[in-house]
Amino acid sequence: MPSFDTVLEPNLVEVRNAVDQAAKEIGTRFDFKGTSAAVELKDKDITLFGDSDFQLEQVKDVLMAKLTKRGVDARFLDTSAKVEKIGGDKVKQLIKVKAGIDTDSAKKIVRVVKDSKLKVTAAIQGDTVRVTGAKRDVLQEAIALIRKDVADLPLTFNNFRD
Repeated sequence: MPSFDTVLEPNLVEVRNAVDQAAKEIGTRFDFKGTSAAVELKDKDITLFGDSDFQLEQVKDVLMAKLTKRGVDARFLDTSAKVEKIGGDKVKQLIKVKAGIDTDSAKKIVRVVKDSKLKVTAAIQGDTVRVTGAKRDVLQEAIALIRKDVADLPLTFNNFRD
């Protein structure tokens, strides 16, 4: 049976390169001289530091520009964390890099596939969704349907088997 996996996995090498480039630019820019503006990456967490909320937004803009230039989709980043105050006037924000499809999104993908009346089956397997069908053409239709209906996630499709 032909099948493919729907996954959510960022290119972590490009994320690291973008964070390194952003840190380098922040270190050399005139408006950041003498401030605590910085960006760090640990595992899949990016931490932004700044002297004020405005400066934190500037640091985030620099990071987003570098990520876009490196080809990393901004939808991989979870920027919903609150800005935290740390000592004095300084602030920081934690940005998580999403990897793996969460259960709510996986259920949404399965529902989209089932509601489409295509002759395919979708099954949640850990943090991926495997779609299986009888013909390759039907699987390609399923890929197009998932891309159209689940636009809020930067999904990729791999492990295509014939």
